[in-house]
Amino acid sequence: MAEPWAVGLLFSRTGVTGYVEETQLKASLLAIDEINGAGGVRGRPIQPVIRDPGSEPDGFRREADHLLCEAGVTVVFGCCTSRCRKAVLPLVERANALLFYSAIYEGFEYSPNVIYTGASPNQSAIQLARYLTRHHGRRFVFVGSDYVFPRESNRVMRELVEAAGGTVLDETYLDIHTGPEPFEGVGRRARRLGAEVIFSTVVGASTAYLYDACARLAPGPGRPVIASLTTSEAETGLMQPGSAAGHVTACPYFESVATPQNAAFVAAYRARYGPASRTNMTAEAAYFQMHLFAAGLAEAGSLRPEALTAVLLGTGLAAPQGDVLIDPDNNHTYLRPRIGRARPDGGFDVVEEAPGLVKPDPYLISYGYA
Repeated sequence: MAEPWAVGLLFSRTGVTGYVEETQLKASLLAIDEINGAGGVRGRPIQPVIRDPGSEPDGFRREADHLLCEAGVTVVFGCCTSRCRKAVLPLVERANALLFYSAIYEGFEYSPNVIYTGASPNQSAIQLARYLTRHHGRRFVFVGSDYVFPRESNRVMRELVEAAGGTVLDETYLDIHTGPEPFEGVGRRARRLGAEVIFSTVVGASTAYLYDACARLAPGPGRPVIASLTTSEAETGLMQPGSAAGHVTACPYFESVATPQNAAFVAAYRARYGPASRTNMTAEAAYFQMHLFAAGLAEAGSLRPEALTAVLLGTGLAAPQGDVLIDPDNNHTYLRPRIGRARPDGGFDVVEEAPGLVKPDPYLISYGYA
């Protein structure tokens, strides 16, 4: 048998974000199966080396060190939250390895050792702020988990809201492990302040607590819409039935996106993991980045990061969300931003999308679409 190409898969199956990271793992394994089923890369299969970091930065540091130093891999697919990516990044750079990162994040970062396939701020926050101030009002309350992604995303959203003539009435941060009770107070305070929008950067299982708490508020014109950059089909699946209905998320991918590639992806995902399984934004990016990697590996013929990046930068493919392209300027990805409105069943209907691919601008130099 031909020697396999070993790669690290660093996704949690346990802990506060295990529910969504497991979908990243599943989508990565689905892509690997498809690649290996088609003959592998240059006749050699991709072999995943899987580690569960338990959703915590210390676990990510430990398991990344194992992959890079003990298992000897040079390419890692992994991480979900920015607190865990930032824990891993120094190890990846020190080892001169390559990390594929499939989650939306706060931007303001570049590393030659990372390929970023999730949305950057100009592919998510800008579109969401415009949509909300046009359709839902200009009185905002911010609530987030207490780490770098929520704080930086709220800083950017505050600038966007205030530039549109809006006001941020309140800003609250809770530990990512917070239980249900504090979110009751968040919802009541937003209602009392007359907020029209709750911008949520709550991450992890606590996301469901916020939506469920707000759903218990008396219905009527005073109940604000919840808007998010991270609430996907993975999070709505944790909520009480109907809690997500009417709320909005900005991201490049929803399971309902109508492309032939997405129809095939969703069908294959459900065939492998069960008919009730749902895809989501981070799972889809984990899936297409594995196929991008395989195409680059076929051309480079090497797992050396410098050889892979030399061919990957400027490379694209037809992903489930539509065409994507790795930007050679900054290692981020050209994507098509979308706004989705949640249905009672936890799925999303796309209510707005950009007219074409948007060049990633991780440092938010421009507030334009291109």
